Amino acid sequence: MQEKFSDLSSLKRVGIIGGNSPDPESKKDGEIMGKLIAENGYILVNGGRSGIMEASAKGAKQAGGFVLSILPGESKDEGNNYTDIAVATGLGYIRNPLVIFNSDILVAIDGSHGTLSEIAYAGIYKKRVLGLRTWDINNVEPFSSPEDIIKTINDHFKPH
Repeated sequence: MQEKFSDLSSLKRVGIIGGNSPDPESKKDGEIMGKLIAENGYILVNGGRSGIMEASAKGAKQAGGFVLSILPGESKDEGNNYTDIAVATGLGYIRNPLVIFNSDILVAIDGSHGTLSEIAYAGIYKKRVLGLRTWDINNVEPFSSPEDIIKTINDHFKPH
């Protein structure tokens, strides 16, 4: 295990933001997205709880990936079972900018007002947001599948 994660600092980080209670299709897409992130060698960053966060982390772990969770509560033990490193913040929703700061690019799937706040912070801090069945607003680029999103992420990280 140590060899596999010996140089995490050089890996790009993809944040997944999304709903706590997604519909089954969004949850499935979250798991696929997590798997694709891991298969392409990126670290998955999310809020570490249920719904899209748990589904994406599960997909990443099944593909041998690494998951960093920025939790709202005071205990690192409150995260889902697919987290490698849990960061307890004690900040509730105020932790949302920390997810943004620790991601190089973001994927929004489903989501309510907490996801909307993360999208807003991404706009403030000039982070790109790729969306799948989420808020239809200016700084979210809409996509129809996780496969299309991962192609765009890979292109985003290619040297220009």
